Amino acid sequence: MKKIFSIGAMLLAATAMFAQPKLTKDNIDEVLGAMTLEEKATLLVGTGWGSMTAGSMTASATALVPGAAGTTRPNERLGITPTVLADGPAGLRISPTRHGDPNTYYCTGFPVGTVMASMWDVDRVQELTTAMGNEVLEYGADVLLAPGMNLHRNPLCGRNFEYFSEDPYLTGKIAAAYINGVQSNGVGVSVKHFAANNQEVNRMENDSRVSQRALRELYLKGFEIAVKEADPWTVMSSYNKLNGEYTQQSHGLLTTILREEWGFGGIVMTDWGNKQGTVKAVKAGNDLMEPGMQNEIDRIVAGVKAGEISEEELNRNVRNMLEFVVRTPRFQGYKYSNKPDLQAHAELVRAAAPEGMVLLENNGALPFKSNVKKVALYGTGSYDFIAGGTGSGNVNKPYIRNVAEGLAVNGYEVNQAIQTWYEQYIALAKTNLRNNGASGGSVLLGDPVISEMEVSRSFIEKMEPQTDIAVFTLSRNAGEGGDRYALDGDWTLTGQERQLIQTLADVYHAAGKQFVVVLNIGGVIETASWKHIPDAVLLAWTPGQEGGYAVADILAGKANPSGKLPMTFPVSYFDIPSARNFPYNYKNVQRGEWDFLWGGPQRQNKNVDYTEYTEGIYVGYRYYQSAGAPVSYPFGYGKSYTTFEYSKPVVKATADGFTATITVKNTGAVAGKEAVQLYVAAPAGGLEKPAFELKGFAKTKELAPGETQTLTINVDKYTLASFNEAASAWETAAGTYKVMFGANAADIRATVDFKVKKAENWPVNNVLAPAKPINELSLTK
Repeated sequence: MKKIFSIGAMLLAATAMFAQPKLTKDNIDEVLGAMTLEEKATLLVGTGWGSMTAGSMTASATALVPGAAGTTRPNERLGITPTVLADGPAGLRISPTRHGDPNTYYCTGFPVGTVMASMWDVDRVQELTTAMGNEVLEYGADVLLAPGMNLHRNPLCGRNFEYFSEDPYLTGKIAAAYINGVQSNGVGVSVKHFAANNQEVNRMENDSRVSQRALRELYLKGFEIAVKEADPWTVMSSYNKLNGEYTQQSHGLLTTILREEWGFGGIVMTDWGNKQGTVKAVKAGNDLMEPGMQNEIDRIVAGVKAGEISEEELNRNVRNMLEFVVRTPRFQGYKYSNKPDLQAHAELVRAAAPEGMVLLENNGALPFKSNVKKVALYGTGSYDFIAGGTGSGNVNKPYIRNVAEGLAVNGYEVNQAIQTWYEQYIALAKTNLRNNGASGGSVLLGDPVISEMEVSRSFIEKMEPQTDIAVFTLSRNAGEGGDRYALDGDWTLTGQERQLIQTLADVYHAAGKQFVVVLNIGGVIETASWKHIPDAVLLAWTPGQEGGYAVADILAGKANPSGKLPMTFPVSYFDIPSARNFPYNYKNVQRGEWDFLWGGPQRQNKNVDYTEYTEGIYVGYRYYQSAGAPVSYPFGYGKSYTTFEYSKPVVKATADGFTATITVKNTGAVAGKEAVQLYVAAPAGGLEKPAFELKGFAKTKELAPGETQTLTINVDKYTLASFNEAASAWETAAGTYKVMFGANAADIRATVDFKVKKAENWPVNNVLAPAKPINELSLTK
């Protein structure tokens, strides 16, 4: 009996010795201790592009959620589940159909980032992204690879449509609302692209050379606000170099600033690639290599064995990954439905989109008058509307509502002869593109914009008596993998577009009728030379799948546009401070030709291999308002169908700054919303500073005619600070600050002085300095 008991005890002991812990949120250290070197390295590398076979826990992104961008690797032995990472900023990007499956998996095409920023309304943005996050959850993904929040340094950046603004404060606040909305569903985001990834040309290798001050005040500030206010699950390091070092491999960026200074507690993942410096990336604090390749696992294992990666560094990253995994719905066993409420989300997008559309001009043409019944609708974009940009930020939507459809559901009659002609032209153009291999198919391409067709004056004159008003939709788009060009057909109108606008205006004005232009564009274009021609200009941007309905709702007066510009529209391209330090004319230039143009292959190529941010802190309105330079439309600009009066400005000191209040009254005849912008001018002396900077904003509810609302905006002293490179510190100077309540940067409605009695500073680490000083623009020397 004793012998049997002894054997049983030995078996129990052996079982206990070799028992493997299964991951829970409470035993992360135990699981970490049970992992082999190879298992740890494997957890730090994604599954690749469909590199793993389908199976219970070994499925790739393609198998788990078809069309998702990537996954993390599972470990069945230790109960570590895979997680699914999916694009993108304007909604979830997955495959809409699946082999052998009669169901569809379309996702809502939400307004792009620029449209959300144009709303100037954190509550509305959070409402939209809460719905977006619900689709992430119900389609089985764990992380949405969004938001994109790089600064609009130059309007020709191909991915500006994904990003929010030229201003870091607005960027940070809108990003925080976006993150809070998505993550309220128990799924994560990945804020990107960290950092200074402000062009697509040579994005894998370009070295962004930026002063520490410009970097801290502009290119990192939005990320700082988002991290501190919204606690994103993940951050995505960018492809580019920053002051000579790849961001993915920068300890100063990923650990010193992101984790130690800002308190970030999630994981950092690379953008999708496979750079050689995997060991350096691990040491820098880059926890996850995506999409992931076997050679990256091999590099990590070899790096540990060679003593290049310490056990502490390896375990730090693995612990970060385990803490991330246990947060995810997939680990927690959530039973996703694959049936989010797409109809409810579509209705939300239609209702919200007009709040991000900007009424640039209106000489009484909008909303349509009661005698307008029949519409002459011109422009390929009227029938082939652009919902969003191309590349990974594109969404596989169930449909895109165009302007013709929107006018029809609002009770207007679109001229059938014009519509039929355009639809036939568009169909033929798309057939030719497919036959020539020029249509979309790659993640980095997407369908090109159909160029405008030639419309004769005689045809317009023939159609005019049959219609009450003319509308022309101008289309532009851009996307991942390439930047825009300072050329006709992109930054400027083509001769054909300009002629069509002029002819439509001439013919309809001669008949006592009006003419409206709708801008269905992904980024800023030149407007100064032609904006006076039409009777109204509506900037619709690329506002999602309900865009045509939302545009028509505004034209009909069922919605009042309340969007305001999150960037400046300059008069001409070369008015932009960064104009010559950007690859604005890179179109169709092969690398060898570019070498020749810039002095031969013996030297690095300006704006390709490196880009110098010589404009310094003078980006956007910070330059135009400080230099007194004319613009086409100022930052924060936007008209309404009603008018607003500002009164009772008050600024009261608080323990850590001040509280500003302003009363807004709707003085017009229709209901509307108003976004108030709070600008602050610092006292003279000390560091050179812009004329003023945005330090707060708030938007009213929908105010009925005659209704008032008092808005409150809180500003702390740290928000007032500028970065002093010499002291490596943020500094808020003592003195009198001017607190300005504006309808836009050029329309200040009220000003109140606020005194800071004692200077304050916040020292930070001296990291990320450029190899040599940047010869920056100064407006005081």
